[in-house]
Amino acid sequence: MVEITKKYKIGSRRFGLINWVGAWTLYKKEVLRFLIVWIQTIFSPLISSLLFLLVLSLAIGADRGDVLGVPFISFLAPGLISMQVIQQSFSHSSSSFMIGKIQGNIVDLLYAPLSATEVTISIALAAVTRSVMIAIVSIIVFKLIIDIEITNYFLLVVFTLLSSFILGNIGIIAGLWAEKFDHMATVTNFVIVPLSFLSGTFYSIERLPEALQIISKANPFFYMIDGFRYSFIGKADGSIFVGLIYLSVLSFVSWFVTYLLYKKGYKIKS
Repeated sequence: MVEITKKYKIGSRRFGLINWVGAWTLYKKEVLRFLIVWIQTIFSPLISSLLFLLVLSLAIGADRGDVLGVPFISFLAPGLISMQVIQQSFSHSSSSFMIGKIQGNIVDLLYAPLSATEVTISIALAAVTRSVMIAIVSIIVFKLIIDIEITNYFLLVVFTLLSSFILGNIGIIAGLWAEKFDHMATVTNFVIVPLSFLSGTFYSIERLPEALQIISKANPFFYMIDGFRYSFIGKADGSIFVGLIYLSVLSFVSWFVTYLLYKKGYKIKS
């Protein structure tokens, strides 16, 4: 016993304040996880967006009139892309934790020399990377089909990053909370999808009664989609400045909650 005690000693953290190599390795692992099945993770959301565009254009009519001063199809397309950015960012981070818990390999993450900050940031950024790839591919394909132009690249980047980062954090929270895939489906079907559908993706909130407009403007998904659309058509339903402040604050709050839950070991430590 004495020999073992002398031979094996608890080591100290030797890679500084931040384990850059470990964080980068986790991020790369998460990125490769969705790139291996790129047809499902990148191509499938694009097909869904195109189907929405086709069905709504045929059912309602692409020439049904202007919305916010632009043709309906030009109004609709950015909203569809943004909706996929939101949903797929949530899907990535939530599935990462959910699969890890179901398969039992979440312990590999817990035992790794990574802090709660490094783990949560790495996985959230991987979700952001997936969403950015989906946005780029979708914009290129949509541009080949319909007439859309990016008028503000800065806001396009900012709203894409903020939206995907927030949903990446919310996905981690949902993944920590859920104990089976039914729980995850509940969050997706009763929270994420309704909020994204009722955020002005398919319509302008100007058409809603005043009370519902106020409710819509409390929905963070509204500012995500409205800001993303503004970068294409140059017009918005709400205030872009308020949206930037709202989403910036929400991005920090969502990450901090994620950090606290993971650090505490919520539903992943006995």
